[in-house]
Formats: sequence, structure tokens, C-alpha cells
Amino acid sequence: MRKKKVLIVDDSALMRQMLTDILGSAPDLDVVGAAPDPYVAREMIKQLNPDVITLDVEMPRMDGLEFLEKIMALRPTPVVMISSLTKANAEVTVRALEAGAVDYVQKPTRVARDGYGDMEDEIIARVRTASRARVHPVAMPHVTIAETEGLARDRLIAIGASTGGVSAIAHILSELPANTPPVAIVQHMPREYTAGFARRLDSRSKLTVMEARDNLPLEPGLAVVAPGDTHLRIKQVGAQYRCVLSTEDKIQGHRPSVDALFSSVAEQLGAHAVGVILTGMGRDGAAGLLKILQAGGRTIGQDEATATVYGMCGAAFQIGAVEMQLPITEIARAICQITTSRCPVTASATQYRHV
Repeated sequence: MRKKKVLIVDDSALMRQMLTDILGSAPDLDVVGAAPDPYVAREMIKQLNPDVITLDVEMPRMDGLEFLEKIMALRPTPVVMISSLTKANAEVTVRALEAGAVDYVQKPTRVARDGYGDMEDEIIARVRTASRARVHPVAMPHVTIAETEGLARDRLIAIGASTGGVSAIAHILSELPANTPPVAIVQHMPREYTAGFARRLDSRSKLTVMEARDNLPLEPGLAVVAPGDTHLRIKQVGAQYRCVLSTEDKIQGHRPSVDALFSSVAEQLGAHAVGVILTGMGRDGAAGLLKILQAGGRTIGQDEATATVYGMCGAAFQIGAVEMQLPITEIARAICQITTSRCPVTASATQYRHV
């Protein structure tokens, strides 16, 4: 099997060498070049045709976000952003993921005399996954589905995603009307990133979007994002749904866990639950989505053609947990039609279809 070609773009000579050492140690990756800035990288991309690019967030002459946007517009290629965990960089990284970057990873540091420790494995794994990802042009919808009477106030929409999920979730929320039933979201993301992610979603959506807080009531028009490193579950208290946060053990390596959210929604809401599983590596959420379906709820999975990584949604489809498998452009419309029988058709909406 051909090795995947990697191009490193970073203004730091030390960082270029560190990433070359780390990625060059993987038997299936081939570091074909290392560029000190986007202008050099542009010519190397033309010559080397890399399968994946690692891109520094902060660079002189042209920052990583601006260069990413040019890549996505002119030569779509899987990109992994390299970022330090500062608040400013977290905000930029979230914007980069929304703009089409496949993934992100923390800048490596020398943590051991004989190597880079666990960080080495994480960087290799994320770049390897990105090298196999499908990259799609990022086209945000221009028209939100119109508000309508009859949206069921007793429904709740639970959404789970990982790799590629930032742009997918942004697409869905930007189309939903302001009176949508409450939405609970789990996106695999560190604690330093989730507040910025919620703010970005809030700025692009008719819904109010915020990080979840323990015991927060969920009302129509509100979407909550699980804080990084924290499980989000839903509990029904009387006629009201509330957030339950915890830092108990990871579930199959994840905290927050999509399975934790979906399982709680299945248990608490039964037939009033709507589960949506999107792009992401691994199987998190598949078992929980099946519980929603078995409890009488409705389930939607992103299709393989539009998923950046058809892992989580593919695993759910394989075990029969997905009632409807749809392109990302049709999921908001499907949510609206599930939660009301009188959802109007707008010029920007595609037809809802069963698969």
C-alpha cells in the first residue's frame, strides 16, 4: 500500500523537525516536505501533491486560517491544524475546523528523553485519519428554515460527532428555525475549545447556543454543547428537561461520550427523542443511537458521501441504529419534519427522503 504523503507547514524550524521526526516514524506516512510559510507551501503543494497537510495556526506573512481558506477554495486537501492550547489559538482552531480543517492537534513538546510520549501516538493517529478523510467544499446555507407553528415542545434533539463534526454541526444549526425543540450536542473536543465552539455556533444560528451547565433547563430555541472532558446527560424533571454534567470515567476512551448522551435521552425521553449521529472516527454513539430507536425515538445518520470520516455514523448504520441516512444538506430539514407535520418548504431546503 502506498504511503500517505505529508507536508508540514510551520514557521518554526524546531517544530518542523519535531513533526518530521514524529510523522516520519510511522510506517504508512511519508513526510515529503516541510515549508516555513504558506508562500513556500503553496509551491510545494503544487509539486508534491500531498495527501495531508499539517498547518500551524500562527505564522507570519499569512496566518494558518487564511491559508487554509485558500487551500479549501483552490485545492481541497485534508488539513490538520497544529495549535497550542491558548484561548486565542482555541478560537482560531475552531474557526479553522468550521472552514474545513479535518482535525487539530496540540503542538508537540519534548516530554521524555527517548521521545515525545503519548503525544507522538496522538499526532500520528490524527494525521493518519485525516490522510484518508473526504474533504468537501464548505458551503454554509444562506436561508434558515422558516419558523412554523406546531413544533413539538416535548421533543429533544441529541447530536453526536467527532472528526469533521464542527462544520457539520454548524451547517445543521444554521438551518434550524429559532423555535426548534431543545438541542444537546456532544462534539469530541478539549475543554479549552468547547466554549469558543459554542460561541461560534451561536453567532451562526437562529438558536441560542451555549456550553451546557449542570441542572440547566432546556427550552425550545436553546442548544447546549457538552463542555470538554465532561459527560453530558439529559434528565427529565416534571415536564422539563435538564442537563446533568459529570466527570466520571471515560466511556470507551471518550469524555464527553456520545453514547452517554444518547443513552440518557433514550431512557428519559423514549419516543420523544431524536438522535443524530454525524461524521467521526470510531464507534462512539452507535450503541446509544440504537437505544433511542429501540425506545421508539427517531434516528438520523449522516451518509458516507458527505461524512468527512464515515466511522461513527457508519458503525451506527451497520448495527441497524440509523432510521434515515441522509446527506448533511438534508438533516436539518429532516429534523424539522420529524418535530412537526407542518414544516414549510423553502427555496434552500432539499427534499427529505428515507434510505
